Amino acid sequence: MGWLGTGLLAAGLVGCGSAGSGDAAPAAEVVTLGERVYQANCASCHGANGGGQPNWQSRRADGTLPAPPHDASGHTWHHPDEVLLDIIRRGGQAVYGGTGLTSGMPPFGERLTDAEIEAILAYLKTLWGEDERQYQDALESP
Repeated sequence: MGWLGTGLLAAGLVGCGSAGSGDAAPAAEVVTLGERVYQANCASCHGANGGGQPNWQSRRADGTLPAPPHDASGHTWHHPDEVLLDIIRRGGQAVYGGTGLTSGMPPFGERLTDAEIEAILAYLKTLWGEDERQYQDALESP
């Protein structure tokens, strides 16, 4: 997906800022790319429609939490873009491991381009309702 994804994202983000700057909605091509990359890399754990794994708030025997939903029923929208992008790039353990969390979320920063990672976030935002988007946009405001 490398060159194609990067080209689509570049075309879609000209003048729009990052995936979640709140300045403008990302182009449909960016969201389409994000959905495609999400389905190929994230859906196996987080669900094809972002519904997460059952009992996602209850720790397993090994201390990890099941993959959370990315739709409005989860908590993804409680985090600013910078944190969400960092989790995708470096993995959950690298970002939150020092807080006592044991995360099974792998890093994707070496597998996906920045354009693909930002497109995933643009797609995830389509799974939220208007209230969740407004809440998350307010986290991005200065």
